[in-house]
This record gives sequence, structure tokens and C-alpha cells, in this order.
Amino acid sequence: MKTLEKTAQDYSIEMIKDEVRHLVDKGTVSRHQPIYILCQYIPAREWVCVECELEKCDYLLRDQIGDLIACENWDND
Repeated sequence: MKTLEKTAQDYSIEMIKDEVRHLVDKGTVSRHQPIYILCQYIPAREWVCVECELEKCDYLLRDQIGDLIACENWDND
């Protein structure tokens, strides 16, 4: 299972969104789960940094994961 393995200064909202999109694409997490479920896939010592970046960008831990990756391109509409 892929986890977020970066140092604290590497946690940008774009990097978080990319990793979350990867977890959703693999079926590891669902778009309808709350964001706080991601703490299972992020090392505990790093979660504080991710949580701070999410809060800075106005995401709440109870928001759905889909809110992080809302802008997706669909090939087969």
C-alpha cells in the first residue's frame, strides 16, 4: 500500500491531492469517506503537517475525500 512519505516541508495541497487521487484510483479509499480516514495511510509523525496544510486550505477533516479531488477529467462521458 502506498503511503505519503515526504518530509514536512514537502506537503503541499497539490501533493496531497495527487496522493489521495492515487488512493481513490486504486480503490484503497472511497470518495465518500471523510478526509480523516487518510491518517491510516500517512505516517503518524507526518499527519500533523498534512492536517495543517488541509486546514490552511479550508478543508475540514469531516469533509469527504471527493472534495479534495473534485476537479477530475472524465474520458468516457
